[in-house]
Amino acid sequence: MVVRHEASPGPGAVPAEFRDAVASLRSATLRPEVFCEEMPAPQRIAPYAAALSADVTVDDTDVGTGRIILLHDPAGNDAWEGTFRCVAYVRCDIELDLVADPLLAQVGWTWLTEALDAHGADYVAESGTVTRVATESFGGMVEDAGSAQIEIRASWTPAPHAAGGGLDITPHVEAWGELLCTAAGLEPVPEGVAVMPSRRGQRGTAG
Repeated sequence: MVVRHEASPGPGAVPAEFRDAVASLRSATLRPEVFCEEMPAPQRIAPYAAALSADVTVDDTDVGTGRIILLHDPAGNDAWEGTFRCVAYVRCDIELDLVADPLLAQVGWTWLTEALDAHGADYVAESGTVTRVATESFGGMVEDAGSAQIEIRASWTPAPHAAGGGLDITPHVEAWGELLCTAAGLEPVPEGVAVMPSRRGQRGTAG
């Protein structure tokens, strides 16, 4: 996991609560269709940050991509309503005719909130956007089929579990992974079926 902090006088400079949060970020279990690896964290949003990126592949074809960033500001942030913030992005291919569906954006946002709830990820101050993108070809490319994508950008503040035990980022990452798969059109994993580990570390440094 790439962990960045602005001041680096020594290993002890990273707050223990952030180290624990990054450890729980790493422990998330994602579906085997998801290849997940670490990526450089943003530089100026918060004093501490860690990030993952992922691609969803079906039959050797990439059908979705995304990233999740964990931010930490020990001083707190009024907009976050806390000291941690999850920032997520998902982009997936969809059927071209779905772009015209007036309910698509609402459904896309529901995919996120339902995934968070299903994984027991407590959160507050959620916000975001859902964008639909359609591409059509003209002229010499007129024979190329059109394409469409859905983009979901969201952020939320992870909250300690109501039952106690501190802040656990694992369910938030797993919810993001489920959002990726749902947006990409993958069928849900049947209840009671174990999820195999995702393919980490095959294209570089892994989380």
